[in-house]
Amino acid sequence: MHLIISEAKGLALAISWFDELPSTHQYLIDGLKLGTFEAPLGIGADRQTDGIGSRGNRWIGGDGNLFFSFCVEEKHLPKDLPLASISIYFSALVKELLANKGSMVWLKWPNDFYLGDKKIGGMITTKIGINIVGSIGLNLSTSPQEYDILDIQIKPQEVATQLLKMIKKKISWKKVFSKYKIEFAHNRKFSFHLDGKLVSLADAILCDDGSLELENKKVYSLR
Repeated sequence: MHLIISEAKGLALAISWFDELPSTHQYLIDGLKLGTFEAPLGIGADRQTDGIGSRGNRWIGGDGNLFFSFCVEEKHLPKDLPLASISIYFSALVKELLANKGSMVWLKWPNDFYLGDKKIGGMITTKIGINIVGSIGLNLSTSPQEYDILDIQIKPQEVATQLLKMIKKKISWKKVFSKYKIEFAHNRKFSFHLDGKLVSLADAILCDDGSLELENKKVYSLR
């Protein structure tokens, strides 16, 4: 394990980086519950053997891909951010930092990273007391056949440090969401799991708080 220290507005941000962990997400959550960790903090790994994806799926990969979890307190986030849409917020920050480096990555609602029609990663969030835990898995160098890899070269540690710096800027939800809305049309030909079934996003209405109006239901992204 080694420690990465970056600076954002004069505040030292610590990231502990391991050769291998079963799950960066679970490791960070366990530390918060035991009181051995406190926000803000990041946990990364070169390899993940039992990673957690959305809807209880697993997200596993090898060297060169990004496996990173972080925690912040609610006070570290912009005041206008709807906590139920925090997956969108964190994902949009990652998308922006990658786009600024030339990537064509886009976000499938609410928390999946796509290139064209193929998924390359995802974000999950969990609330633990006053802490918000975010975890990202992103294919930077290798992927299973049905997935794809990022279209630019960037090191996992660079994504992690740049993301934490962006979070510390407290960029408003209004500003982040205004960009997210522009590309939401990419979602129209995809589907979403709702109450155990696959529902088309063709007629979904994106609301200003990040939720969707879908089949007469309001659906939020926190998961």
